[in-house]
Amino acid sequence: MFSIAYHSIYNHPVPESHRFPMEKYQLLPKQLLLEGIVTEDCFFKPAQASLQDIYLAHNPDYVNRYTQLQLTDKERRKTGFVHCQQLIDRELTLVQGTIDGALNAFTQKVAFNIAGGTHHAFSGHGEGFCMLNDQAVAAAYLLKHNKASKILIVDLDVHQGNGTAEIFKNNPNVFTFSMHGKSNYPFKKEQSNIDIDLEDGTTDEIYLTILQDHLEKIIVKEQPNFIFYQAGVDILATDKLGKLNCTINGCKQRDEHVFSLAKKYNIPVQCSMGGGYSPNLSTILQAHVNTFKVAKDLFY
Repeated sequence: MFSIAYHSIYNHPVPESHRFPMEKYQLLPKQLLLEGIVTEDCFFKPAQASLQDIYLAHNPDYVNRYTQLQLTDKERRKTGFVHCQQLIDRELTLVQGTIDGALNAFTQKVAFNIAGGTHHAFSGHGEGFCMLNDQAVAAAYLLKHNKASKILIVDLDVHQGNGTAEIFKNNPNVFTFSMHGKSNYPFKKEQSNIDIDLEDGTTDEIYLTILQDHLEKIIVKEQPNFIFYQAGVDILATDKLGKLNCTINGCKQRDEHVFSLAKKYNIPVQCSMGGGYSPNLSTILQAHVNTFKVAKDLFY
């Protein structure tokens, strides 16, 4: 069975003015256990990532000032978080969860992080509730330690993975693919290797057709030997921030396509859960649970 990074420290509070459904980090493991999709021994508590590993994807000056609570007021406001030691501990822990999950995926085929998908963190600053880019750090870690030679990052959150694109813009060993809302945050997009800008109201049929037209071609051409998957569920029509018109079933079919290709080409995949801001928390949980169900059905 696959492994799942989860630590209670993921449940970091945010200001009421920026309160998103962070409760999902606490409830998702319980729901997976309740539905019998996983067992307790699937979960592991990551330690904190070392600063040396964080430096692989982030500017040391930024990392040092962040971890020492020395960011400027402007830098802090850009992230949306109240900065404190608990937040630092959370970020370092979720990054290590993605590193550990990536390493586990080589033997388990697929691994998950209940948190993560912090793709708005740039090399030198944080924004959009993202301080450290977990999948970027983990990708750089795999490359440094010769665990992978070509990495594909599949970012299907409704918001462009702008930080990820910036971090790897000059790295030929990492291919970044992002499908996201054209008129959504970030309003100034970065340049991924391939960006698909989706119009407001994009339906399941259009979304899935575009994904099917692109992803396998990328895999065949780029020949990655590892995939990071950002599986945000904010593509749902119910999402407060999404602007697309996808259904729960469409979101599930999206996951099926990504995991099926990873299985077909025998590529290990690490999945971070990303965003999801539907007003009904049960909708968010159902969509995330489906991601785990699909992986279990395909790989096990």
